Amino acid sequence: MPSRPSRSLETFPNPNPERDYEIRFECPEFTCLCPMTGQPDFATIRIAYTPDKTCVELKSLKLYLWSFRSEGAFHEAVTNRILDDLVAALKPRRIEVVGDFLVRGGIHTVVVARHPDK
Repeated sequence: MPSRPSRSLETFPNPNPERDYEIRFECPEFTCLCPMTGQPDFATIRIAYTPDKTCVELKSLKLYLWSFRSEGAFHEAVTNRILDDLVAALKPRRIEVVGDFLVRGGIHTVVVARHPDK
């Protein structure tokens, strides 16, 4: 059965909750739609987090990111939405989500969202 996009983020227990360590992901094939024109926007999404009690399962993260492909979203909104959803699912000690969007209209956009936001 083929995989389908999903907004569900699955987790598993952190194997070393006593230690602060960082997990990093990079998704160079992220796409969403420009809410003004309906044209595709392409980005690299970078996630770096220090887990507390749980970690995100990779296939669910892939399907979650895939779920934005047919959704219109401003760069700022989609980057912050990814951060909010990961914070809700994981309750990490720290997390940073970077949306590095390809040039659109001659402008390269990079959005950085952090939790806690210090």
